[in-house]
Amino acid sequence: MLVWGLISAFLARAQDAGVGLISIAGAIGPATANYIARAISVATARKDACLVIQLDTPGGLLDSTKEIVQSFYASKVPIVVYVAPSGASAASAGTFITLAANIAAMAPSTTIGAAHPVEMGPAGGTEKLGSVMKEKLENYASSYIQSIAERRGRNVKWAISAVRTSASITAEKALELKVIDLIADDMSDLLQKLNGRKVGGVPLKTAGLKVVAIPMLPREKLFQMLWRPEVMLVLMLVALYGIIGELSTPGAILPGVIGGIALILVLYMAAILPVNTAGLALIGLAFVLFVIDVFTPTHGILTFGGIVAFFLGALMLFNRSGPFRLPLAYIIPATAVTAAFFIFVVGAGLRAQLLPTRVGREAMLGQTVSALTRISAEQGKVFIEGEYWNAVSDTPVELGQPVEVVGVEGLTLKVKPKV
Repeated sequence: MLVWGLISAFLARAQDAGVGLISIAGAIGPATANYIARAISVATARKDACLVIQLDTPGGLLDSTKEIVQSFYASKVPIVVYVAPSGASAASAGTFITLAANIAAMAPSTTIGAAHPVEMGPAGGTEKLGSVMKEKLENYASSYIQSIAERRGRNVKWAISAVRTSASITAEKALELKVIDLIADDMSDLLQKLNGRKVGGVPLKTAGLKVVAIPMLPREKLFQMLWRPEVMLVLMLVALYGIIGELSTPGAILPGVIGGIALILVLYMAAILPVNTAGLALIGLAFVLFVIDVFTPTHGILTFGGIVAFFLGALMLFNRSGPFRLPLAYIIPATAVTAAFFIFVVGAGLRAQLLPTRVGREAMLGQTVSALTRISAEQGKVFIEGEYWNAVSDTPVELGQPVEVVGVEGLTLKVKPKV
């Protein structure tokens, strides 16, 4: 992080100062916090007039939100949070971030608020809390947003209500209540209205300046892409398919390697994303039922139960009303593919392993060959498995007639005419 920041800052010095711009769309998490911190370093090194953060978020993790607020406080370049475009929102964590900016702006027809805290972590997406824990969490969040509002001179009473009662308001109402500083139709309108506004007693000079975007680095894009519920579901399936494929076909190596890498990524993401343990348990139960059905004659009952368990587990894996959602467009295909994988691939592989071993002489049983000579109960010849064998038959067989091997007695095959 530090090395990339220094490199970006060095390259940025050769550019003319302007207005820095980054865009944040989606849930707030560690990748978002790192990106914003680097963007502040780049804007500072370029001596930009300010850094504009265009925001549209349903919320996110409190720890990442705190990191972003701390970055705002430590920034030497003025921070402008612009909730845009029209229809965007700064909900939950976005409310904290917007209020913490030096200048808070919104586009028309946008909203801010609904910052009531929810417990997010290994036990589930947004889970029910005990009254004591709920009170502690609310008190902490309300005092935290109060300190932000007081520091930035915003409406403290409304900020607290956004946490305690999930208050949510439009951009127009937010301007009226002094929750934000201005409403701007677009970026050019924003720059005009920013010009002359004071931050720390120094007026901003944004008129005529060029807006220079600060893009994500490749590694930031990678982590931002990985840090999504649907990606975690896909990686989870790859890990399970790969590991089970390696176990059912020992020595294949590649499935095991791919599955192992995917499993490590899943564990990394599970430590950050608000995963529901009940959903994980149901998915695990589904795989157990799929495997058991291969060994027991349940006529598909356990497989059907596994399909239901997998679907419900995927549905419960993330809270569907929170900022981290797993769309049905991923859950339904994943359920169908998993069911097909276990029924047709794993089932066939395990059944093949349960078949009796047939090598050498046993492999000849049931094969059909042509008689090289007349075969009787006393003598005869056949050619099979690259060798000439003596053959006998209770029913006489003429030269060239097809026969089926039905037994092996020493160096002599017992055959019968093939009908």
